[in-house]
Amino acid sequence: MSLWLFAIISGIIQGLAEFLPISSSGHLSLFQNFFGMDEIPMTFDIMLHLGTLAAVFIVYRKDIFPLFPAFFSMMKKVFKGKFKLSEATIHERLVLMVLIATIPLVIIVPFTDYVDLIGQSSIAIGCILIFNGIMLFVSDKLSSGKVNGENIKPHNAFITGLFQMCAVLPGLSRSGSTITGGLTQGFDRQYAVKFSFIMSIPAILGAAVTDIPDVISGDAIGKAELFPFLLGTFVAFVSGIGAMKLLIYISKKSNFKVFSVYCVLVGILIVVLAANNITFA
Repeated sequence: MSLWLFAIISGIIQGLAEFLPISSSGHLSLFQNFFGMDEIPMTFDIMLHLGTLAAVFIVYRKDIFPLFPAFFSMMKKVFKGKFKLSEATIHERLVLMVLIATIPLVIIVPFTDYVDLIGQSSIAIGCILIFNGIMLFVSDKLSSGKVNGENIKPHNAFITGLFQMCAVLPGLSRSGSTITGGLTQGFDRQYAVKFSFIMSIPAILGAAVTDIPDVISGDAIGKAELFPFLLGTFVAFVSGIGAMKLLIYISKKSNFKVFSVYCVLVGILIVVLAANNITFA
């Protein structure tokens, strides 16, 4: 497979699967495992994450950009001992909740090497995809509640963050997990989607930052790789925007049944293929 095609397919997978509830890490690992591709270069992996991060900023720009001044105003109140959650603005509250939801991810960082080992087993990924499909089926059974940006509480955010922590497993969707986690906390379905996407910012940025030491210690990308990787990043950005808008639409009009069925069927297929050592290299 040419480097250009590899970059484009990787970008499509990252952009679509990062935000649709089907797991980007699982699909990227399967792409590598079954097509005999070398592990995605760490530099390109960071570029793909930054492409999807940019997509979040574009789609939710009206919600995200006010968070920056809100963070500083909140910190000013904290240092003066005047911060009260009951008196916080809606943007200050969202900043705090996103920070709280990120705590479980910090806890799991020392164990990421073990998670990477799971990504090398197609059978393991297939089984996790099946579980992901079951989780999405359960998610559809959860009623849309009344918790939103005005009344979300710290424990709601933390529990949703625990769901995000579990989604470091390849095959378990981050968006699907966090939306499901939000619904268990009584989130309004549309707010569950919004909170899932916004809380992905520190998650995606953190994943990129933790890979930087490996990039520095490794070989820099060459001129032959630069433009294919930039194209793949742009593809991840565009497909990420499309995936987010699609999920927002689905959350208003429908449910996750199609994704649930897809994950279960793909998971079963992957397990069967891997058990029989069938690849497409």
